[in-house]
Amino acid sequence: MNEEGCRDASQPVRGLGLLSGGLDSSLAVRVLQEQGIEVACVNFHTGFCIQSHTGAIRNPKKGAEPARHDALHAAQSLGVKLHMVDISKDYVRIVTDPKHGYGKNLNPCLDCKIFMVQKAWELKEKLGFDFIFTGEVMGQRPMSQRKDTFPVIDREAGVKGWLLRPLSAQYMPETEPEKNGWVNREKLKNFTGRSRKPQMALAQEYNLTDYPTPAGGCCFLTDENYSRKLQDLWNNRQTKEYSMEDIVLLKAGRHLRPANNYKIIIGRDESENNFLSGLKAGRLTIRAKNLPGPFTLVEGEPNEEELKLACRIAARYGKGKNHHEVTMVVEGKQTSQTFTITPMPAHEILKEWHV
Repeated sequence: MNEEGCRDASQPVRGLGLLSGGLDSSLAVRVLQEQGIEVACVNFHTGFCIQSHTGAIRNPKKGAEPARHDALHAAQSLGVKLHMVDISKDYVRIVTDPKHGYGKNLNPCLDCKIFMVQKAWELKEKLGFDFIFTGEVMGQRPMSQRKDTFPVIDREAGVKGWLLRPLSAQYMPETEPEKNGWVNREKLKNFTGRSRKPQMALAQEYNLTDYPTPAGGCCFLTDENYSRKLQDLWNNRQTKEYSMEDIVLLKAGRHLRPANNYKIIIGRDESENNFLSGLKAGRLTIRAKNLPGPFTLVEGEPNEEELKLACRIAARYGKGKNHHEVTMVVEGKQTSQTFTITPMPAHEILKEWHV
């Protein structure tokens, strides 16, 4: 665009897309590339991406390839520049107070999409692109990808007429890029519904073969177990605020809350033990003395009897679980204690303690 807001006809049409790295967003890129449109993409970091943190927590097997970042991989395969933008700080208000509420779990999908579209538009304006686009498909997701929610997203994000959805465009009103002749509407798609078969057929046509499993999900907030842990955190703090360390910690370990004033987080394997050990600042830790066992974090302010109970629980998951007595070491920033306890039998670990 020039200073008067008109685009220079001698320059290629430029579209900025939201790229998750999944099949739909990758196809949206290819559909526009087929029309000779210059495409670049943006990927937003919210702090809740399943893939990035699973890769960080889980050590790859010896000789295995390290976990890849789907958006980076897709951008490389598609030959487009990818802008990586961290929106996690501003994203807190989207998670804690979504205007349009939550989905099945703690997923604020509609508010999330509006927010990301707003951020993409800001980047589009900064970089001088002509329009923005997404890989959304009408009817694919129950909260944010419906015929009645698409206009809500466009209106509340302030992009009415300038957000193109190439995969379902023929079911929707013409956008400004189409009206202006920058995009050929006849070459856009008419995909609807939850089936991925049309997308998979188009991917084969484009020779796109290396993409994540469609409908695999990419956000912890859609996960029932994770949402339960986050709700437990909010309930016991009596506030919906959270830090990045809080949400990372919810992604690893076995979480048990024997009382409202404290919680214990027990590593389930070597990878989680190593991961949790990096988050011990400001928390108590529990380890068995002279015996292999899990690394355990304690959050909150347990009294001595509650600490002994936490030690008994932690010992249940270690190599000394069948011993009559095990010595456990509790350490904090300015404290170190040892307790000789009897590991708790499995049947005494109450179901309601598990978060």
